[in-house]
Amino acid sequence: MPDPSAVDAAVAVFADLREEGRELEALVRGLPDPDWALPTPAPGWSIAHQIAHLHWTDRASLLSLTDAAGFGVMVEEALKAPDSFVDEGAEEGAALPPAELLARWRATRAALDEALAVASPDTRFPWYGPPMKAASMASARLMETWAHGQDVADALGVRRAPTARLRHVARIGVRARDYAYAVRGLPAPAEEFRVELTAPDGAGLWTYGPPDAPQRITGPALDFCLLVTQRAHRADLALTAAGPDADRWLDIAQAFAGPAGAGREPGAGREPGAGHEPGAGHEPGAGREPGAGR
Repeated sequence: MPDPSAVDAAVAVFADLREEGRELEALVRGLPDPDWALPTPAPGWSIAHQIAHLHWTDRASLLSLTDAAGFGVMVEEALKAPDSFVDEGAEEGAALPPAELLARWRATRAALDEALAVASPDTRFPWYGPPMKAASMASARLMETWAHGQDVADALGVRRAPTARLRHVARIGVRARDYAYAVRGLPAPAEEFRVELTAPDGAGLWTYGPPDAPQRITGPALDFCLLVTQRAHRADLALTAAGPDADRWLDIAQAFAGPAGAGREPGAGREPGAGHEPGAGHEPGAGREPGAGR
């Protein structure tokens, strides 16, 4: 029998993913068609590319949950062009009329929401990396939706209010610490770090790691999430590191799978501590988010 607390946690992340998608849709729903071609901070990607990529990855997640054979075909196609399949998927979707692209993304999100709700909580579903449970898939989808949504917001000059949904992004970022070292061929520190993040409402702390750990990271949860999704340079964020290993981690942190991300240049038109942006998508044990670190 599934653990009731695990089921409750899964239901909560499903609801948060649903709300994250709605918030981003509200940002683009009323855009004039020409604005869909506005460039975003991801080189070569417009707003249409960002939404098309999210639709493509949501569709892959839906196939994983509902049609393992169909998902296998999608993986085979990706293996034929491992360096370009993400861009090709985004290009294909971005070529659609904006209203059609938006309608397709909305329908796929709704179908994915339904599939997550009925998925067995203990089953691991296939992905581009290790198989993952439905709750982990939803967490990864939320992180990518938020991260690519930040790119869209930046393209439009919109400042989004951070929400408690960022706890999912922060958790993945903390758990992906050792991956950030491994992808760069570096040995990971032997001991855990303490991470203390001020919640978006300022009313509490999100804490990770041993309370007495000498190596520590502190700062706003929003800034930490922007850092680990590589949507801002650490110089533009109000994060503090205590200890040389923790300080080094802030230079290389990434929550998404794949090659080490290039990150953003400092001074991307934002004030320190205000929160900014660049990719997203791998939780250790949760698998890979194709192209998330763009």
